[in-house]
Amino acid sequence: MANVEEQTVAVEVTEEQKAATRERILKQIASELQLPPGKVRTTVELMDEGNTIPFIARYRKEMTGEMDENTLRNIEERLQYLRSLEDRKLEVIRLIDEQGKLTPELRADIEKSVKLQEVEDLYRPYRQKRKTRASIAKERGLEPLAEWILQQPKQGDLMAEAGKYIQPDKEVHTAEEALQGAMDIIAERMADDPKIRAWVRKFVWEEGTVITKAKDPEQESVYEMYYDYQEPVRKLPPHRVLAINRGEREEVLKVSIDVAAEKIHQYMSRQYIKHWGSIVADTLTAIVEDAYKRLIAPAVEREIRNQLTEMAEEHAIQIFAENLRNLLLQPPVKGKVVLGVDPAYRTGCKLAVVDETGKVLDIAVTYPTPPHNKVAEARSIFQQLVDKHKVELIVIGNGTASRETEQFVADFIQSAGKGQLQYIIVSEAGASVYSASKLAQTEFPELDVAERSAISIARRMQDPLAELVKIDPKSIGVGQYQHDVTQKRLEESLSAVVESAVNHVGVDLNTASPSLLSYVAGVNGTIAKNIVKFREENGKFTNRKQLQKVPRLGAKTYEQCVGFMRISDGENPLDQTPIHPESYGVVDQLFRELGLELNALGQQELKDKLAGLDPDQIAPKLGVGGPTLRDILDSLQRPGRDPREELPPPIFRTDVLQLEDLVPGMELQGTVRNVIDFGAFIDIGVKNDGLVHISQLSDRYVKHPMDVVSVGDTVTVWVLSVDVKKGRVSLTMKNPHRQDK
Repeated sequence: MANVEEQTVAVEVTEEQKAATRERILKQIASELQLPPGKVRTTVELMDEGNTIPFIARYRKEMTGEMDENTLRNIEERLQYLRSLEDRKLEVIRLIDEQGKLTPELRADIEKSVKLQEVEDLYRPYRQKRKTRASIAKERGLEPLAEWILQQPKQGDLMAEAGKYIQPDKEVHTAEEALQGAMDIIAERMADDPKIRAWVRKFVWEEGTVITKAKDPEQESVYEMYYDYQEPVRKLPPHRVLAINRGEREEVLKVSIDVAAEKIHQYMSRQYIKHWGSIVADTLTAIVEDAYKRLIAPAVEREIRNQLTEMAEEHAIQIFAENLRNLLLQPPVKGKVVLGVDPAYRTGCKLAVVDETGKVLDIAVTYPTPPHNKVAEARSIFQQLVDKHKVELIVIGNGTASRETEQFVADFIQSAGKGQLQYIIVSEAGASVYSASKLAQTEFPELDVAERSAISIARRMQDPLAELVKIDPKSIGVGQYQHDVTQKRLEESLSAVVESAVNHVGVDLNTASPSLLSYVAGVNGTIAKNIVKFREENGKFTNRKQLQKVPRLGAKTYEQCVGFMRISDGENPLDQTPIHPESYGVVDQLFRELGLELNALGQQELKDKLAGLDPDQIAPKLGVGGPTLRDILDSLQRPGRDPREELPPPIFRTDVLQLEDLVPGMELQGTVRNVIDFGAFIDIGVKNDGLVHISQLSDRYVKHPMDVVSVGDTVTVWVLSVDVKKGRVSLTMKNPHRQDK
């Protein structure tokens, strides 16, 4: 065992080594992501200083070379992984050194590893194991016999040699028992060999086949396509991996990986059997087969399954994240008084009228659906609410009784002759989660859960982002297999998406809820509540500087968040723009150059003068970088702009469409509700969303549906087939009339 001084010397890391490690990590990230090393270094320094990704992406473009948020998050992710890898290397080196087994060669192999799996493979022979057949054999003194076998003698008698190790007091009673113990020692050594494990893992990945069987072939289930199924490991798509995992977890499926074991035996034999004429060649061949079947195969199958799952989860999270971002950035429906409807049968439809700002004006309940069928009474209540509050849009949640409620609303619009009145059905996913939350109880303590839900349904049409941030992202309903993936990783990814969307749009400092504010760069839940409390106690914010007076909102937080906060009618016109206060001096100088006052913001004269400027030419004069100046000019030309308003508005309806009305070839307008690996679900105004299979998205080859459509897109589709009994509609985005020509 190495003494303490030797251990310290062996694992001590000097400042020079730390610097070299940092440099190696930066170079590796730059190489992997194909980015300039200098920009990667600067970006990492910005992150280490506590700057948030939205802040870096928006306000430090010159330093990063205008990297977008995705690139910055990729850098952050790799940085965390590689730093964890370095920490693990040091830990493994220390643990092996404590056993007195750290050689310069082994240390060099660990230090040059680029994956965590490589480090763990190198550490495996030295890891403290629970009792194994090999460890018991070593305790019985059979290691020398194992070493003798590995020398592969050409002459002698194997059983006679094994007989020398008979020791009844150590429970070795026969030569056969001694030989078996030595074979166990060698088998474990083979199984722990990093080179062999890496080769076998690669071979199984490239040549293996995943096989699934039914535990009970007679049982009906959603997994029937996997009752006798096989597919190459490397070709198994992510959604099938997660489906198979779920089927196995629910004890419907048995899953295994099949591979040509003979080829693996041949490779292992080449590594260990150097003399085929040796008296122990057959014994070593048997050891190879045992090492693979008993020790390597189960472990590698587990590792491959874990790797498949990890990749599938990452893919599913990526799809969910992209869908969520597109949903959050749906255009707000501004300037309309909205009637939200939370449909139900027995308990009635809860109604909530909200004004243009989302303020609740009225609450009611009606019973137009079975079992009550109080249609006339419901029509009267709707009429009163519409007339009293000048309602322009009715928003219906898509839950239980939604289609019966839709039929009632469509009839009401037609019979009332309300030409300007329209309706839309929205996903109410998560509305019930929000309604029962502490947040909703605080916001509407006097209302019941369903009434709060109706308000949420109405508001999510007016400003999807502001309302949806109140709901746990996992409950919003635009994912696939979201309950089958690592929840911590899903939560991290979805939080990053919400943060990105909120900062992309910006928030109104005087109306934003704590939920919305908590996603602003640098702001946490406590600070968000403090901002709202400060607003309630001191009145509306009139300038951004007042944020510095909010408790616990320090200088760093202020720097990170202030550019994303908006004050629409404050003392400084620039406070309604995404221009950071650190650039206000640049704007002042620019206005002096143009001979204008700040109150010219939003006026045509300013827009005309700005249109004639060359940013790259004037930037040096103003002492600012070109990218920052371009952002400033864009913000000055469109103050108060909401980037979501550039997207097409949602489809409003006045009449209902029945499943029975659909015929093949019918052309419809629809809204993309969800995008998954095998296609997209489209709301076409009937009870269930129709499916456009990936093969029907385009005339050209489509690698993934997201290459063609996004959540919230308005698309033209044609009916392919209708299954009224199952309530299924198959759609196509390929124009059948164009194909006929």
